[in-house]
Amino acid sequence: MRMKQVYRVPFDRNTDRVKELRREFVLRIQEHDTANEVYEYIFIDEVGFNLAKRRRRGRNVIGQRAIVEVPGQRGGNITMCAAMNHHGILHHHAHLGAYNTARLLAFLDGLHDLLVPPGQIDGPQRIDHVVIWDNVSFHRAAQVHEWFQDHPHFSVLYLPPYSPFLNPIEEFFSAWRWKVYERNPQG
Repeated sequence: MRMKQVYRVPFDRNTDRVKELRREFVLRIQEHDTANEVYEYIFIDEVGFNLAKRRRRGRNVIGQRAIVEVPGQRGGNITMCAAMNHHGILHHHAHLGAYNTARLLAFLDGLHDLLVPPGQIDGPQRIDHVVIWDNVSFHRAAQVHEWFQDHPHFSVLYLPPYSPFLNPIEEFFSAWRWKVYERNPQG
């Protein structure tokens, strides 16, 4: 027996309840896919970047430490909100500090302006957009619900808890975050 790194797994991550919620989510997606309307899925998420963060491993000559210089302060945080569809990134916005309801509404307005041309009317060319995102509290704010009611071309589906693997933008952010860190923006 060997000592190994311990991975923290939330108790609820794979309970029967969460598995059932995932199954229901997939069924809702299938319902959209079999409907007569034309839908485009838009995956939205937020990610934080600490600009002072660096990789914890490095390479150097045998016998010498791998050293990277870092600032004495922790550094600023940038939060990026992005939307992607099956073609790639549609819209993104970076902001110093955390995201909140007001910033999310501004992001949704920008996304709406990008996807729904002014004066677009209902008809055979109408594309409805289904926003898929996680259960962060500001995603469920009353103002966000009102926004979706006021924009008939958009609807929302919430991901089940502990299911980031159902949101492809999570993989994109994971790769993007390390590209930011490798470029050493503070160095």
